[in-house]
Amino acid sequence: MLVGALAFVVGLTLALGIWRWLAQWSLREAPLRDNSLLTACIAAACLFAAVAFLLARARGVSTLTSEARSQSSVNEARMMAIIRSSMEAIITVDERQKIVIFNPMAEQVFGFSAADALGASLSRFIPERFRAAHERHVDQFGVTGVSDRQMGKQQRVLFGLRSNGEEFPIEASISQVADGDSKLYTVMLRDITERVKAENAQRKSREELRELSANLQMVREDEKTRIARELHDDLGQQLTALKMDLSSVEQALEATAESGILRQLSDMRRLIDATVASVRRIAADLRPVMLDDLGLIPAIEWLANDFTNRYGIEVKRDIEVGDTPFTPAGATTLFRIVQEALTNVARHAQATVVMLTVRREEDACIVRVADNGHGAGRSDARAEKSFGLLGIRERAHMLGGTVEIHTSSGKGFSLSVTFPAAAVQQQETLT
Repeated sequence: MLVGALAFVVGLTLALGIWRWLAQWSLREAPLRDNSLLTACIAAACLFAAVAFLLARARGVSTLTSEARSQSSVNEARMMAIIRSSMEAIITVDERQKIVIFNPMAEQVFGFSAADALGASLSRFIPERFRAAHERHVDQFGVTGVSDRQMGKQQRVLFGLRSNGEEFPIEASISQVADGDSKLYTVMLRDITERVKAENAQRKSREELRELSANLQMVREDEKTRIARELHDDLGQQLTALKMDLSSVEQALEATAESGILRQLSDMRRLIDATVASVRRIAADLRPVMLDDLGLIPAIEWLANDFTNRYGIEVKRDIEVGDTPFTPAGATTLFRIVQEALTNVARHAQATVVMLTVRREEDACIVRVADNGHGAGRSDARAEKSFGLLGIRERAHMLGGTVEIHTSSGKGFSLSVTFPAAAVQQQETLT
């Protein structure tokens, strides 16, 4: 517009100058009867301005088009530089799944040169058993624009195919862009072979550690059982026999011995009684004999009563298992979990009441220990890295159980362990 205006002003100035010259010449030659000459000059100025404006506009459009093309070329060059320098493999395909971009990292990952890959079908780099699913996914993505393939998010492992036929795990992210009337699909992917190897090695190591832990638990339980039996049967019986012999001596000397000697004998008998009680307590802490002789429920009842006598904390019980017979491993695991949970209450909870629940529900056996203590906050070690709770988790894992903890500061602590019935119940009783 500015160019047109300048052209009009220049043209008008020239037209007026010509008109004045012609007017002066006309006055000398003949009188000027009308303004036709002025009108013609102005029309000529307008025509000149219009022509100048159109020429300037055409030149401007040509300049803008050239600049746009130049900027587009610069942007394209920048984009290709980014694609070529990317540490991720980048592959772009058209709607026919033909490759149009294959960056250097893709060459390195798949072992193909870009010259061989361009124009080839993307299915060449996908294992045959996954090709149909991939085509369905791309079709669905083209319609909905929604994909579960996003790097950094949890997704199932995908697989690519190298030039030598080797399959390898990949993590991929897909996007689409309109290209005129068609679409282009770009896949960014990375080779996660080393990560998968590390995860598998970590998983294997964790399983080996759990197997070792389970074996150590078994060996430890067997050793506890052996020591408890020896304490109860051998040392306990010997102390009982010593007490009986001491009572016989005391009766024999009752009529002739001095009072000081009789008093010492009486003190010795009381000491033996205390020693027998200590031996029984130690043996029961290692492994209560009634767990093997009478079964799980009587052992838990004894444990709850002993806990109340020791710590003065009331234990309310809700035990409903019917006539369910437990396997030795199941009975031991359930007993130890209850024992460890009560020990944690005594050490940490500052509770006055504990609710102990053991129930058989459909295909599961549930053990729950809840207290009314001060609970545990997020920073409390009791809720995070307590070795007692770690031991409970490991024992539960050995039989396929799950552990749930519900707690908050000032609102008590609840531990629930759920086992499959088949893992703790004798098989012949399952229906």
